[in-house]
Amino acid sequence: MANSLLKHPDFMRLWSAQIGSAFGSRITRTVLPIIAILLIDADPNEIAILSALSFAPGLIVAFFAGGFIDRNQKRPLLIVTDLVRAALIFSIPLAAFFGSITMMQLYIVAALVGAATALFQIADNAYLPRLVEKDQLVEANSKLESTDAVAEAAGPGIAGLLVSLVTAPVAMMVDGFTYLWSALMLTRIKKQEPEKQARDENDNLLSDAIAGLKACTNHPVVGPILAAETLLAFFGGTYLTLYMIVGLRTIGLDPFTLGVIISLGGVGGFLGAMAAAPMAQKLGLRTTLLITLALGQLSNFFIPLAAAMPEFGAAFLALQQIAGDIFMTIFVIQALSLRQRVMDENLLARANATFQLTTGIAVTISALLAGPLTIIFGIAPVLWGAAIGSMLALPIMWLAKEEKAA
Repeated sequence: MANSLLKHPDFMRLWSAQIGSAFGSRITRTVLPIIAILLIDADPNEIAILSALSFAPGLIVAFFAGGFIDRNQKRPLLIVTDLVRAALIFSIPLAAFFGSITMMQLYIVAALVGAATALFQIADNAYLPRLVEKDQLVEANSKLESTDAVAEAAGPGIAGLLVSLVTAPVAMMVDGFTYLWSALMLTRIKKQEPEKQARDENDNLLSDAIAGLKACTNHPVVGPILAAETLLAFFGGTYLTLYMIVGLRTIGLDPFTLGVIISLGGVGGFLGAMAAAPMAQKLGLRTTLLITLALGQLSNFFIPLAAAMPEFGAAFLALQQIAGDIFMTIFVIQALSLRQRVMDENLLARANATFQLTTGIAVTISALLAGPLTIIFGIAPVLWGAAIGSMLALPIMWLAKEEKAA
């Protein structure tokens, strides 16, 4: 079935839409702080708040939106979130043109775009199984993940180039058009979705969240994956907080060099996306999940090694970016495809929301703890602890029962 989806018109439209959305989200993430610094002269605390507002609303959306998405058609929600993001982004160059841009506007845009992006991601993961056949999910997720990897590698650089060539507000205009492109492609999808489900009188926000959690934890395969990914997110929050400190201060890299090293993760992600389906077909799904999880987490040991031996730090970080993203991309593609394949479609958005909520809470707690722990113990011991702790995901994943690879 190689390349079968290249002849699937509706998937190609979804893929085209995702290209716009993937690059748009990277441009937003890169250019918003640049505008805050260059046009408003924001201080470090204001930049920290801006970054937090880009992420935190996704947790709220994850808690409240799963049941709503499950009961409604997914494609209209995807289109609306794209249009909302475009409108919010266009407000920034408009305000800059009139000289009225403020930090409060950037806070509002960051929060609402973050919430809309979380809603888009949950609905998108629930929509894909309605668009393609179950045995095409790994191929579909591999193609979507490869685009995401390219966007992760090239998006920040494209954003920086746009800022240099046409100024930051104009770069945001380009960003807005990527979301309009995504909405346009989604409107051209022909396949009809089932009609929306009637809301039961017992349905409410809390019952929806509980239903999603139970659907995941009671499943013999999805339950261990949820536990493992939550654990990985918890220790991953440590890297989120300390990675830039290791690169810029401990090792002493300049921002450009560190940016190039980080972009290698996108290259690794692309290679992993290409290898996901062949590896599972050759080794089996359960073996693939266990091997890629093990190798992906072992690669994280290069980060404390970089802190402990800064003279080799750049090489260690480069190895971690490439190897880690190769193996973890394979793991993510196969784990997501499995979830889409085995979960009830009428509960899938709530299951996706459960994953987003639990991992989001875990990474937030860890990120907040990393700073105080580093002050007490030092950066290298905290990173060694995170690397060792993440390996506990392996025995959890071992509990997942065998499923047939797609």
